[in-house]
Amino acid sequence: MKMKIITVALLLGFVISTNAQKKIELTELPKPAQEFLKKYFSNTTVETVKKDAEHGEKGYEVKLKDGTEVEFWKDGAYREVDGGDKPIPTEFIPINIKEYVSKHYPNEKITHIDYGHKDLDVDLTNKIDLEFTKEGKFIRGEKK
Repeated sequence: MKMKIITVALLLGFVISTNAQKKIELTELPKPAQEFLKKYFSNTTVETVKKDAEHGEKGYEVKLKDGTEVEFWKDGAYREVDGGDKPIPTEFIPINIKEYVSKHYPNEKITHIDYGHKDLDVDLTNKIDLEFTKEGKFIRGEKK
């Protein structure tokens, strides 16, 4: 009986996680997301696009051929750009954050930016993790 319960629970978990991300076409993304990709990532192509229901909020996840991952809110505004260990474009990053990074870390580049519910997380090429308010005011920085 225990084995049946475990099997059913595992299958249910698999079904739920499979439904949480559904592959879609690039043209199904909201227009602001399509325009963001075209404007800032025209040097690479889209590999996969998924509709994502992470943390109870519907949004979108895009993986690019160069390895960059971009997440969008359901309205198409960008939520996160993750270049892994490589720098990402910075034209869309608030100016005060770019100025802070260039002043305090002149030899480093931004590899990741993430708008959380309460703050903004920025990672640098030297593995420093910076935290800002949503308005761009510095909170703290720490080595990962």
